[in-house]
Amino acid sequence: MSHRAHLFSLRLGNAVRESLVSERYGRRDLGRDTLAGITVGIIAIPLAMALAIASGVAPQYGLYTAIIAGFLIALTGGSRFSISGPTAAFVVILFPVAQQHGLSGLLLATLLSGVLLVLMAFLRLGRLIEYIPEAVTLGFTAGIAVVIATLQIRDFFGLQMASDMPAHFVEKISAIAEYAHTWHGPSLTVAGVTLAVMLLWPRLRTPVPAHLPALLVGTGAALWLANNGMSVDTIGSRFSYLLPDGTTGHGIPPTLPSFEWPWLRAHDDGTTLALSWQLARDLLPAAFAMAMLGAIESLLCAVVLDGMTGKRHSANSELLGQGIGNIVTPFFGGITATAALARSAANVKAGARSPVAAMIHALVVLLGLVALSRVLALLPMPAMAALLVMVAWNMSEAPKAVHLVKTAPKGDLIVFFTCFALTVLFDMVIAIGAGVVLAAILFMKEIADMTRVSDISDNRKLLSPCNALPEDWKVFKINGPLFFAAADKIFGEISTKVGALKGLVLYVDGVPILDAGGLAALEKLVNHCRKSGTHLMIADLQFQPLKTLARAGVKPEEGVLTFHASLRDALSCLCPEQATSSD
Repeated sequence: MSHRAHLFSLRLGNAVRESLVSERYGRRDLGRDTLAGITVGIIAIPLAMALAIASGVAPQYGLYTAIIAGFLIALTGGSRFSISGPTAAFVVILFPVAQQHGLSGLLLATLLSGVLLVLMAFLRLGRLIEYIPEAVTLGFTAGIAVVIATLQIRDFFGLQMASDMPAHFVEKISAIAEYAHTWHGPSLTVAGVTLAVMLLWPRLRTPVPAHLPALLVGTGAALWLANNGMSVDTIGSRFSYLLPDGTTGHGIPPTLPSFEWPWLRAHDDGTTLALSWQLARDLLPAAFAMAMLGAIESLLCAVVLDGMTGKRHSANSELLGQGIGNIVTPFFGGITATAALARSAANVKAGARSPVAAMIHALVVLLGLVALSRVLALLPMPAMAALLVMVAWNMSEAPKAVHLVKTAPKGDLIVFFTCFALTVLFDMVIAIGAGVVLAAILFMKEIADMTRVSDISDNRKLLSPCNALPEDWKVFKINGPLFFAAADKIFGEISTKVGALKGLVLYVDGVPILDAGGLAALEKLVNHCRKSGTHLMIADLQFQPLKTLARAGVKPEEGVLTFHASLRDALSCLCPEQATSSD
């Protein structure tokens, strides 16, 4: 793939085609993909359940997501190493939707987000990832991490509070403070043990990810406490499902994902949704947020993987695959999916060669769902909360954020803290939108401040061959783009000096851009010169400003406005005798 072609190409299953067909995929590659897929599948099982719980739905729906979306996106997408499934970043969006509209509303919003992702792919919007500043990305990811960690406080400390947390951050903190006295010692013990293992395990430098032994130790601690009369809430005690004979099962149903219209899939309380245009309109903002975050996270993940492997993803093909995955998955009970950086990085480190590894990972999760449902029901909720606290810490990218705060310019700090605060207090879409707009405004201000005008009337080196300007003439040199944020200031400054002059020369070889705002400001200056009887000479126009003036129909006007190919030509008209003698 040629340089930057990955930002514009669009092809269904681009990653599969490139890795399996173009690069002569063989038996050895299949072996490496199988090993990587098994490794990542084992990692993904507890993460998928924990993230589903954090999103406000039962854990099996996270497994369904890893199975269906994980397989489909790998098959149809544009990044050969990405592992897709539920991710921590979506929790801040999915949790309020699940609370307000239930599971069926969440699935319908996921379906709508998939449609938006497909539309973004066909509009070739994959390249726009280049225009999201790092301060915006770090700000909203750090904000999401705070929200996720806050949601885990109840299970981490075993607080005896309502299962439905308030929707807004300030109200969550208030509710947690109100019930802080109800903390549960055994729950805190299990969470603390689990978190301690996750923090200490990496020091052993083993290839086994920390959260697997941490969950085993946490589960062992919970079983020991239960045997001693100190029970801890588990997946089996928290979640239940209806069996075909009408009885209730506990934990995770050991059955394959089944097809059902998303809006008809019942939530825990048995409620469904009546499909309507009003419902679609209500869910569209959340769907847009899911699509935006899914696009950002999946493409950022693909960029990181490209750096790790030296390969190139197809941005628009990846958006297409993400869209297809999020359209199909809700029909099988799966929630919103996108590429997960931690799992994808583990996939690369495990030796993956192609998207086949991600497909095998999905099959491993499927096997775990069917064969290990009783074991998974034993996982304690405080241990899952500790796992998500660690996930939140990792996704916050705290070292990067600290480095940004220490080294970045003031404008980037304003953008970072604005995105962080808006994500925590309001909404991620508002945060990203405000962050990008604020970053653009601050950037324009910096560029506008770089545009300067200077009086070079006494600079003999630049004014050669004119040794002395005629009386009441000045030469001004402009450097920088003359766009709307800078032109009024520059031309306004020049206008204050026009009344006392017979004429002036604008030397504009350092002006690369003249936009509509700059053109309007220039026309004001010309009108001012016309009224004051001042002759304005413009010298050495670059291509873009010249094209803008020609398109606007700006023409020379004798005694008022003239154009010259170079400063030398303009000065030769002012000092014809000096120019002749110098020649």
